[in-house]
Amino acid sequence: MKSILIRNARVVNEGLEFDADIRILNGRIQQISSSLQGRHADINLDANGHFVLPGMIDDQVHFRDPGSPNKASIATESRAAVAGGITSFMDMPNTNPPTLTLAALADKKSRAAICSIANYGFHFGVSNENLGTVAQLDPREVSGVKVFMGASTGNMLVDDPVILENLFANCPTILLTHCEYTPRIREREIAWSAQFGDEIPADQHPLIRDEEACYQSSSLAVSLAKRFGTQLHVLHISTARELALFESGPMRDKSITAEVCAHHLLFDDRDYATLGHLIKCNPAIKTQADKEALQRALLSNALDIIGTDHAPHTWEEKQQHYMKAPSGLPLVQHALPSLLELVSAGVLPLTTLVEKTSHAVADRFAIEQRGYLREGYWADLTIVKRHATPQAVAKDPILAHCGWTPFQQHAFHHTIETTVVSGQLAWHQGEIIQHCQGLPLRFNR
Repeated sequence: MKSILIRNARVVNEGLEFDADIRILNGRIQQISSSLQGRHADINLDANGHFVLPGMIDDQVHFRDPGSPNKASIATESRAAVAGGITSFMDMPNTNPPTLTLAALADKKSRAAICSIANYGFHFGVSNENLGTVAQLDPREVSGVKVFMGASTGNMLVDDPVILENLFANCPTILLTHCEYTPRIREREIAWSAQFGDEIPADQHPLIRDEEACYQSSSLAVSLAKRFGTQLHVLHISTARELALFESGPMRDKSITAEVCAHHLLFDDRDYATLGHLIKCNPAIKTQADKEALQRALLSNALDIIGTDHAPHTWEEKQQHYMKAPSGLPLVQHALPSLLELVSAGVLPLTTLVEKTSHAVADRFAIEQRGYLREGYWADLTIVKRHATPQAVAKDPILAHCGWTPFQQHAFHHTIETTVVSGQLAWHQGEIIQHCQGLPLRFNR
């Protein structure tokens, strides 16, 4: 590996901002010092006083590989991810075939080893038939175990109370839950279809998949975790009401944690008027009051982690009527730039954003030697350039295979100048460095 020297950086790490130079050797951070003058490297980068952050670790993405090459692949989406400041991702199991067997898990790891430009890990899926396999998983071989306690596709919805109890009692590692109460959603879909037919307006989505549907399911998950002592991580919290389920305070003291996604922090139900089904997702984007409560919960530490839930679909699919338009949106390419708008607006301190996108993710998933800018750790970082005038997203080439972004009409105050993955340049000055190869994440469990 080539050595890298970054000079004149404004480092943001572990609650501090400070000026420093960073030397990278053999894939790892060799030295962080106030001055490394006189030192040389194969690659010399001048950060010019811009921020250097630990790379974002995205705890949930849907890269659609295998099974949906018309939508995405590990190759395409990992490239979009590093352009957005993401250095590591953990991919969800609802692929085709789903990741419900050890063979399917091995296949995904093999695919990533060939083509992923970012570091990678994979969540294992749960069905009503594979609890025996889940119970015998090696916790070091999977990033987590994912259960859909709400609407899903295929056979990955687990709604049998006995199976859920067995899962919460016997899961050998961190259990991730998608929480929406399916019977309520089905009833409301029928009622709304009776009123509107197939042409249900997009802004009705958060009324069909409403606060109550979320709360019924997430409260069940939390109660089961408390009953069985499960290490539980509840994904994509979308309502203010659910926040009462989670404790504030340091994450190290918790066995139950919660994630919020970028789109639930940045959009609200007023945006359906212009974006329609482009922002249709599950759970739904809800009210401005919900959005603002989620933002405040990051400050109180009721919410522990920020992810993307990157879930691309084709433009043509998203133009269909409500009952056919799929849920999910592509987010990784603009992950950090969009979230940094919360910093520019004074909603979050930059140190808090770094905590929620890097440090806390590494800690919660027990990822070895990543998530921090520390000497001896793997060099996963991004140089973020600040602009006096916001830069239009429309000028960017869209790297996600689906070719569109919900941020097309937005402008951001920050852009990703450089992303370093495991000590290799992955993205620099608007270009993908194709020979970069991400590494498998290691879990210290």
